[in-house]
Amino acid sequence: MTAQSQDLVPNLAALSAAAPERQRAAGYADTLREILQQPSTWRATAGSQGARHRALIQHMLASGVEHVVLTGSGSSVYVGDAVAPWLQAELGIPVRAIPAGDLLTHRAGVLARGPGLLVSIARSGDSPESVGAVDAVLAAAPTWRHLALTCNANGALATRYVDDARVDAIVLDERTNDRSLVMTSSFTNLMLAASQLTRSTPVAADGAAALAERVVDIYVDALAAMASNGGDTAVYLGTGCAFGVAREAALKMLEMTGGDTVTLAETFLGFRHGPMAWLSRGGTLVAFLSGDATVRAYETDLLRELDAKGLGASRVVVGEGIDPSLAGPSGLAIDLPGLYRLPPVQQGLLHAFVGQWLAFFRCLHLGHRPDTPSEGVLTRVVGTFALHGPEVGA
Repeated sequence: MTAQSQDLVPNLAALSAAAPERQRAAGYADTLREILQQPSTWRATAGSQGARHRALIQHMLASGVEHVVLTGSGSSVYVGDAVAPWLQAELGIPVRAIPAGDLLTHRAGVLARGPGLLVSIARSGDSPESVGAVDAVLAAAPTWRHLALTCNANGALATRYVDDARVDAIVLDERTNDRSLVMTSSFTNLMLAASQLTRSTPVAADGAAALAERVVDIYVDALAAMASNGGDTAVYLGTGCAFGVAREAALKMLEMTGGDTVTLAETFLGFRHGPMAWLSRGGTLVAFLSGDATVRAYETDLLRELDAKGLGASRVVVGEGIDPSLAGPSGLAIDLPGLYRLPPVQQGLLHAFVGQWLAFFRCLHLGHRPDTPSEGVLTRVVGTFALHGPEVGA
């Protein structure tokens, strides 16, 4: 880290006010725009655009589906992790998130028998696993229906199967097809779209959008300061739907800092069973508190146990009606009134939003370029690789 980067605490107003060519030269123009546009895109995904997709969703769920599998790779499978617990409770049938790679290598061990719905989630729809997993399931489980959720109207997931009656596609607003390497608005909008796979009418996203605007208005510069003062490790804790978001937030920090910040995601209850040793390294702990009173009691017990043990990582705590002591004297409590009136998946939108800002500011502080971190290592779409013959372990 350079002396200049150590002294730098990015300021959102200054970053936004910079001329477009200066933003582009500094490497953050796309990522900043795509994080900031999320309240507007959420309203579109859950509003009139979502209403146009309801007939297709209802038809698919009424076609004798006994299982739902949400699949994707990287951030896209974390969409499934974040949505599956809530969808299963809503639908009353098994709903699992399964990485697309597992459908390629161990399909017989992870895919249930009987008619099901495979929901393929992808920003571009052009990664090798995206179409490889669909092709494999179409061949091996011909009774399964397929739905692609994608941000790219020209991607393979949206165009390859137009003549196959078993496959339908929903393409989100073009704005969600993030140009940045990292997924931000694509992640949250795919998450919101996946949550519409229910038999009830989805909830509008106006409340979530207003709370995201509150984060920007009140907390974003404090998040910049936390990101600039944090160590080289970060831990993200969440329960239920929030655990999938914690996994995504950990990936965002890892990606956007080019591996300079080493991350871990865990559940609050799981953290005691070994991963707590991580806090001996200091760093930052980010806690996404549940809206369920019983679940939150377990979560707050864990945070107080960390205090009792003197495990004093800097903390960012996200929730509603937060006891300030949970964040500690040097931490940040992001208190969002009305958060717990939102469905759990929409609460997760706010958790992801906070995680994105932390990663964005940490990236800038370390002297990286948010639009293209880890140049030479990561690419916006995973490059072509060979897809091999019969699955392993079948």
